[in-house]
Amino acid sequence: MASVTLVGVRKIYPGPGRPRVAVDGLDLAVQNGEFVVLVGPSGCGKSTTLRMMAGLESISEGTLSIGDRVVNDVAPKDRNVAMVFQNYALYPHMTAYDNMAFNLKLRRLPAGEIDTRVREAARLLRMTELLDRKPRQLSGGEQQRVALGRALVRQPDVFLFDEPLSNLDAKLRVEMRREIARLHRELGTTMVYVTHDQAEAMTLGDRIVVMQGGRVQQIDTPLAVYGTPANTFVAGFIGSPPMNLIEGLVSSGDTPDFRAAGGAVVLPVPRALRTALAARAGAPVVLGVRPEHVRLAAGGESGSPFRVDLIEPLGQELLVYASAGGQELIARLAPGARVALGETVPLAFDPAGLTFFDGASRDRITSAG
Repeated sequence: MASVTLVGVRKIYPGPGRPRVAVDGLDLAVQNGEFVVLVGPSGCGKSTTLRMMAGLESISEGTLSIGDRVVNDVAPKDRNVAMVFQNYALYPHMTAYDNMAFNLKLRRLPAGEIDTRVREAARLLRMTELLDRKPRQLSGGEQQRVALGRALVRQPDVFLFDEPLSNLDAKLRVEMRREIARLHRELGTTMVYVTHDQAEAMTLGDRIVVMQGGRVQQIDTPLAVYGTPANTFVAGFIGSPPMNLIEGLVSSGDTPDFRAAGGAVVLPVPRALRTALAARAGAPVVLGVRPEHVRLAAGGESGSPFRVDLIEPLGQELLVYASAGGQELIARLAPGARVALGETVPLAFDPAGLTFFDGASRDRITSAG
């Protein structure tokens, strides 16, 4: 096992016009034995970062260390890392056993040690009965287990995963997520995992690194990123459905209100944020509220009138898509909630679930301002 440390890492691709900066000033410290997930949309720089860790991409600026050794100029084969790709890249004419043993044979390890490593990996991956089968005889999930086993037998210091589950169907993805999480618990090896799927990031990572445009937007535990997003990008990317973002202004005075553009929502500002938001009176702010913090107003409670545009009954919950005054909102309601398509319903917001962002910088506003 080993730590992975990136300091000021940049990746710049030259071109006939302006050079393209794929990764811009990345600072990241992955602790020994930690599971860190890089997550973001296509083109955000997450796979490029992983490939720099593996040595498959050169580093334009900055330093990359594995353990105590700077590896900027170290060949991939000498870094003692193992990478699992989106494409399983199995040799079709070889059995699962031979696919897993191939790299060990190239390294001229003793046959007995190779056999021990392959069979131990197969045991960990629960695929002992598949070792004599060729890839065409395996399902997608089974082929992915072989690819994992091929990395596992190398006994690397660091495992690198580049969207390894994206070719699997939804049920298999959930199953393989469990297997990868179990492997990490049993092996305790440092793992860095790349995905665009925020559900994978939330369920697998000890910490997640949210990236956009080659830059890190936030690094924290999954629940911290979900509960206190650093900016509107993180708020809108993490969560399914994502956080509702409502543009508006804050009124002046000792007890300021948030007033949504179009007048759809008027809310008192939470006490803890009054000072910070009062300093922004008249300037654009963005209200963020998770769908689970939106409910039907009950009894004498005042609510904001929204028209129901779409209802998604999902069994354990009801997702209601509504709009008013040019603002759109998603509410996560109990399955028995009485709402009808096209009707106007009063929606209320849980004060403890409100987050505010600066309208210009798009950064979260804290009690310190």
